Amino acid sequence: MTSVLLKNGRVVDPANGRDGVFDVLVRDGLIAAVGKDLDVPEGVTVLEVPAGCVVTPGLIDMHVHLRDPGQEHKETVKTGVTAAVAGGFTAVACMPNTSPVNDTAAVTRYILTRAAEAGLARVYPIGAVSVGLKGEQLAEIGELKAAGCVAISDDGFPVRTALMMRRALEYAEMLGVLVIDHCEDLTLKGDGVVHEGAVATALGLRGIPGEAEEINVERDITLAGLTKAPVHIAHLSTAGSLRAVRAGKARGIRVTCEVMPHHFVLTDEALRGYDTNTKMNPPLRPAADRDALIAGIADGSVDVIATDHAPHHADEKALPYDQAPFGITGLETAVSLTFDHLVHRGVIDLSRMVTLMSVNPARILGVPGGSLAEGAAADVTVLAPDLEVTVDRQAMKSLSKNTPFDGWTLRGGVAATFVDGRLVHRNTRVAGLTAWPSAPVE
Repeated sequence: MTSVLLKNGRVVDPANGRDGVFDVLVRDGLIAAVGKDLDVPEGVTVLEVPAGCVVTPGLIDMHVHLRDPGQEHKETVKTGVTAAVAGGFTAVACMPNTSPVNDTAAVTRYILTRAAEAGLARVYPIGAVSVGLKGEQLAEIGELKAAGCVAISDDGFPVRTALMMRRALEYAEMLGVLVIDHCEDLTLKGDGVVHEGAVATALGLRGIPGEAEEINVERDITLAGLTKAPVHIAHLSTAGSLRAVRAGKARGIRVTCEVMPHHFVLTDEALRGYDTNTKMNPPLRPAADRDALIAGIADGSVDVIATDHAPHHADEKALPYDQAPFGITGLETAVSLTFDHLVHRGVIDLSRMVTLMSVNPARILGVPGGSLAEGAAADVTVLAPDLEVTVDRQAMKSLSKNTPFDGWTLRGGVAATFVDGRLVHRNTRVAGLTAWPSAPVE
């Protein structure tokens, strides 16, 4: 394996209390040492970290859709992890709503095989709670875990009944597997396509009330309290849902939650113009909800920033608004949106950003990462906080280009990504990186 010394970079490593200029020595795929003015052992390549760049534990996105198997016209495991490392993510956890659904060990093994072939970001499969995501029969959770799943979820759908959710939590707790919860009351959602409110009325689009999310958030936090099992609330989007999470934590319930960049950046005002790239589930909410999420990110109520990366083919998004599929891509815009809208606006500092995007995802999923401690896997992200980034959908590595941020100019981006000590992405727009060795992804 390649051995490298990342020289003179600002290291932000919250798990180990580090924020300062250090060298990081990587040998045999592991962090060998972090310190000031480290000696350069024989055979080690010195990579001078460009001025202004920041070395952090590898970012982890705990909520993506890789679409593979079965929907490879939208994304494949290979194109998904290519997008991931370009976005600074060294690992992703992929949801089970593929075709066939990841409800058997065979599908899990297929995903892991494709990830190993790609050799870029780590992939952590998430298995289904119920067979076929139908909510009628529990999947073989033990089999899924043995095959490599790190969590279970029926994401794309809620767990249909309280009894099914209770049983899922009980079995998951026994097996040491996390339940990730897509909270949505389908009877209240009906055939809605956007947030129910003044904008939906003005546009003539059917609405989804925020309460359709909040009812299930309340239900499943209560069930987590009953079973003493942890539950993670996916793509939380309303002030009411955040209140429920805060209340659950105050009662000692093992609940965590994630928020997506599109929900802390955009509001339902973005729907005007009927751009289907603003159609997502949960839908974009009013400013009051957006502002509540930002406050929750700042005060520690929100545990994770994830992307819900949901690629769709351009032909699918070209349908009329109410017929187009829900979802946008996110792997290649998350870092820049977080820098621009949170860090540079003083909502959070860089240490909190790393906690939200690396430390906490690793801890909640129970996977390696989130730390640059000696002996840890050498998954490292180098960030460029002041890099000017203009989002260009045509330059994206993802197979699909469905982003509402095309053409936006943002401050902050990714300089380089290392997985297992291998340089798998470098951004040649960052001054000083052209002298680094070339990487598989350019």
